[in-house]
Amino acid sequence: MVTRRAVLTGMVALPLAACGTAPEKRAIAAPDEVARLQAQIAAMREDVDPDEAVRAAEIAFRHTRELAIRYEITDPPLIHNTKVNIGLKPRGLCWHWAEDMEARLDAEGFETLEMNRAIAEGRGVRIDHSTAIISAKGDGYAKGVVLDPWRNGGALFFAPVVDDTRYFWEAREVVLGRRADLAAVAG
Repeated sequence: MVTRRAVLTGMVALPLAACGTAPEKRAIAAPDEVARLQAQIAAMREDVDPDEAVRAAEIAFRHTRELAIRYEITDPPLIHNTKVNIGLKPRGLCWHWAEDMEARLDAEGFETLEMNRAIAEGRGVRIDHSTAIISAKGDGYAKGVVLDPWRNGGALFFAPVVDDTRYFWEAREVVLGRRADLAAVAG
């Protein structure tokens, strides 16, 4: 059943449907962008393997582009979310991206790096946001680098967790545990 809200949202979103650049037509990440991410990963700790840092940076940019194409990311996140919510676009970029990055690092046999999943809970007008954070093995997410394929509409954003003041990141298991506890109390 289509609600009045969905119809109104669609009326706002449809004129914007032609906005943006098709992800497959976007330029592949510039070598200096990949090098900047590689440098941030390598700088996390002196025992991070430089070759793993290079491979991780390349995988992060390549995989972001692949998923931007698969999930038809052509707009800024708010517009894309509206399209997802009214059924014009498929769901799942951030969840799949984090899972896939974790699996790719495992498959590549990385020994000095690990992928952590994090959530920034919606506060105020913001909605929940999930991402992956790469860190030196054993350091956890707080000392890592945020890899966010969504914030810039399918173009990879990256920054050390401590410098990413736009979101308050928490370990995924902490957020989900808190939610389970609240559900049990409510329940």
